Amino acid sequence: MTWNPTHLPTQSGRTFVVTGATAGIGYFAAEQLAAAGAHVVLASRSESKLRVAQDAIRSQVPNASLGSVVVELGSLASVDDAAAALAELPRLDGILLNGGAMSMGGRATTSDGLPMLLGTHVAANVRLVAGVLPALVASATAHTTVGRIVHASTGFVGLKRYDLNRVTAIPRTGIGAYTKAKTVTEVFAFELDRRLKAAALPVVSVVTRPGVGVDAKTPQRAGIRDSTTPYQRNPYTPWAQGKDTAAWSSVRGLTDPAVRGGEYFAPSGGQRGEPVAVPRFEHTANSATAAAVWRQLEELAGVQLAV
Repeated sequence: MTWNPTHLPTQSGRTFVVTGATAGIGYFAAEQLAAAGAHVVLASRSESKLRVAQDAIRSQVPNASLGSVVVELGSLASVDDAAAALAELPRLDGILLNGGAMSMGGRATTSDGLPMLLGTHVAANVRLVAGVLPALVASATAHTTVGRIVHASTGFVGLKRYDLNRVTAIPRTGIGAYTKAKTVTEVFAFELDRRLKAAALPVVSVVTRPGVGVDAKTPQRAGIRDSTTPYQRNPYTPWAQGKDTAAWSSVRGLTDPAVRGGEYFAPSGGQRGEPVAVPRFEHTANSATAAAVWRQLEELAGVQLAV
């Protein structure tokens, strides 16, 4: 279908949760959802940054309907607290799993002793999904809609294949550890969608990637992208986009009425462009090890998903 990311279908009455919502792509996804009329719950580990992000959104969307929840993805106990708070919302239509540590140090671990990238990008999200899935199902059933779970990934997944028989075997380099974590994320996301369909539940799971979003092309927002915030130089700037447009793929995954589950959205130009459905990577979409990965992730996150 024709999709215009600057003119979203109205989201009035709907509630979405965005993790990692106090900076970058997560912030702009939240702003765009609020501008479309949704009630947006911003999730981040910093209460003060949550307030800054809410103020920034209201500077662009004066009538924005916003909420917030503190979640430290490096702590499974904090994830449980956040999931319990989200489950109490009057309505929950979708969640964007955008948050996660970007520390590339190989020795960093979460408070639960998990490797940092695997713990925050994978285990925390599996546990969060387990906690909010009943609320997504209940809301979709009550309002005759379809709940959305959107998983943020990266194009790096297409560049290298990793042994998924041992999810906890962490590559030596930071970028390798990050890419493997996102590889596992994709396997989980597509397997989740298959299981949701098999169980005839009114929730779908999709994967998105942002392309390349750089500070130099990102609009100014007080406390989010201005002279007070760190500026990251990027050699790909001439071919890249701002983090506002890098959010488009995830927002489409949450709001496109044509989404049926299992899709993969990315910029049309690879690094930038309007969000389009792209072919899924064979090694994550049709992984022969999906069931084994699923079992490992349930053990890693300490939960069993009811699908």
